[in-house]
Formats: sequence, C-alpha cells, structure tokens
Amino acid sequence: MYKRVSILCIALFFLLIQPFELYGYGWGFNKKGNHQQPDIGVYQEILDQYNSYYVDPTGDKDIYLTFDNGYEAGFTEQILDVLKEKQVPATFFLTGHYVDDQPQLVKRMVNEGHIIGNHSNGHKDFTSISKETFVNDVESLTEKVEALSDKAVVQYIRPPSGKFDEESLQWAQELGYTHVFWSLAFVDWNEGTDKGWKHAYEEVMQQIHPGAIILMHTVSQDNADALAYLIDDLREEGYQFKSLDDLMLKQLLPKEMVEWTNVSSS
Repeated sequence: MYKRVSILCIALFFLLIQPFELYGYGWGFNKKGNHQQPDIGVYQEILDQYNSYYVDPTGDKDIYLTFDNGYEAGFTEQILDVLKEKQVPATFFLTGHYVDDQPQLVKRMVNEGHIIGNHSNGHKDFTSISKETFVNDVESLTEKVEALSDKAVVQYIRPPSGKFDEESLQWAQELGYTHVFWSLAFVDWNEGTDKGWKHAYEEVMQQIHPGAIILMHTVSQDNADALAYLIDDLREEGYQFKSLDDLMLKQLLPKEMVEWTNVSSS
C-alpha cells in the first residue's frame, strides 16, 4: 500500500513540474551563412504572438548594434567614442549592477542618443521567477535608469542568458516592453580570453546578414578594437546602421512612409 502511494506521489510530482520543463526556452538559432537570416523554427510563432523580435524581417540591409552590459571592464568608453565618431546608434541592455556602478557612462549613452534596454535589475532567470518578482525586478531597473536621466525611455527588454518562456514574454508585453533577442552573436563575454580584434571582426563578417540584430558584450577588448573596422567595412558592403526605434517604426508604417521619414530627418 505504502509503495503504491509513493509511486503515485512521485508520478504526480513529475506531472506538476513537467510544464516548466516543456515551456522554458533558451534562445538559439540555426546559422545559415551566405548573408541569410538564421532560422529560429518554432520560436518564430511564439515571438510573433508576443510582438518580439530577433531580426529585421523586411530584408533591408539594415543592422542593429546591441551591447549587453552586466559590469564594466574598461572598454565601454572606447566603444562610445567609436560610435560617436562614426555616427552609429546602438542599444545598451543594462543590469542594475551596471547602472549603480557606472552612472556617468549610462548618462553618456543617453546624452549621445543611444537607447537603454532592460537586462533585468538582478540578472534573473525569467523562467524561474513569479510574475511579482519579474515585475519588481524589471521595473526597478527602469526606475534606476529614468532617475539618472529624464531623456531615457526604457522600452526594450532582453532576458539574461536568453532564457524566456511564454509567461515572461506576456508579462513584459503587459508592462509595455518589447522583447529583443538577436540573430548574430559569438562567445565574447569571458573577460581575459581575448584573441585579438580580427577574431571579433571575422565572427561578425562571417555571420552578417540583412536585418541583423548583433549582440556584443562590452567586456571584450576584441569587440572594442574591432568596432571601427566593422562599421567601415559593413558600410562598404552596403549595410546601414539603424536603431531599434527605426526597426519598430518599420513595423508600424508602410515602407514608403518610412523612407520618406528617413529622408525628411536627414
């Protein structure tokens, strides 16, 4: 009798935890190369349902630079200098630690026209927390950024380590955020394992495709040193660097009106 009850309890336990195992995801994609956008399979339907993005779907030769900042390793100023010199917009997804530790750099990002994104105040796993914890964590990060600058508008969110589920996508949408993943990335977050700027350069150039949302980390000297070369050479190939706000505008307006808006503002 006791053995049967134990077996039933174990079976019930696995049934209860099964949904969490089934519906928690780690971001990933199949690279295609040859300037083609990567394939994300079943993720596309999920992203479409919750107004989330990983790429510019229009096929235009536009590129979106994004940087994840969990802590400062001394290279963000160099990156900002390059972006300013080349007149390229970027989005910096920040954690609470970064905002607390580097308020002047955050202010500089905003003042120079870059977008600040929400990367979770505590760099939490969005698939393992309650809605209340999610809301408190995300909103506290936004409040920190907005307290530093009244110019800052935090409307894009990126889950730490790319971990998400349909609940976290829905919660973010309810709060007015847009999830932004990425279509181009490489291992660049391990501080002290630099391989030289050509490594970062080649990683990007080998994976580049129209509409790429590029994820880079500012803790890499390789990235900082490669950035100017990447910008110049990608422009030579006919790519343009746009902001995530430009991407959202494309989704709302007909292509002809977006082109007219770009001409009028130039």
